[in-house]
Amino acid sequence: MTIRTILVDDESLAIQGLKLRLEAHEDVEIVETCSNGREAIRAIKTHKPDLVFLDIQMPGFDGFSVVQGLMEVEPPLFIFCTAYSDHAIRAFEAQAVDYLMKPVEEGRLADALDRVRQRLSEKRQVQEVEKLREVLAEVAPDAMNDFAGDGDAPAANRFEKLINIKDRGQIFRVDVDSIERIDAAGDYMCIYTADNSLILRETMKDLEKRLDPRNFQRVHRSTIVNLSQVRQVKPHTNGECFLVLESGAQVKVSRSYRDVVARFVH
Repeated sequence: MTIRTILVDDESLAIQGLKLRLEAHEDVEIVETCSNGREAIRAIKTHKPDLVFLDIQMPGFDGFSVVQGLMEVEPPLFIFCTAYSDHAIRAFEAQAVDYLMKPVEEGRLADALDRVRQRLSEKRQVQEVEKLREVLAEVAPDAMNDFAGDGDAPAANRFEKLINIKDRGQIFRVDVDSIERIDAAGDYMCIYTADNSLILRETMKDLEKRLDPRNFQRVHRSTIVNLSQVRQVKPHTNGECFLVLESGAQVKVSRSYRDVVARFVH
């Protein structure tokens, strides 16, 4: 699997440094470099890369404007590279894979690329399944019906039962069913069980893909709750409410996620 990549930075030395570090990763192919946001938008639409390393503060269009300028096309994955730490939350709200500080550390770069490989692999698996569905629908509609009928079982089995978490120099094997709630803090997840709290370095979007949505639902922009741990729903003002969990902890459900509460009141 080749990761077709574009580098975007208004500093030529930054691009050269990133190029040198990426040489250690044989599956990364740099198809274009850009020095500003307008060039980046054109290059992304032309080359349709898998990945873009994107500076934030650039003359004209900044990095966030580049992401916004690609709303009408299928966007690539983004890794923001910047000298400033104060844009991290906004970067992850823009669904960035990672947020790297300059000068980019080789270990952090390797971790970010591992996440890119995982996301691309998942995306390509979905595409292969869709291609198979299209072929079956055309040449063997009866087989297509069988294929569709069996789809739920593999989907249910692909979610994780145990999560390995390296925290404070130790590796904890956490039973997913024992997780009560998960709070996001940038690209770190605070995972709470009945008797412990652990820190996992992963984005919320990536972690959600590993959890069964029948049990785990986002109830706030930065909170996921294990629905089986909910014991009470307490109405609040402005259409918001609180979920009371098995441990007694209370989690606010924002108005944007009120449909989750409908599971308990209907």
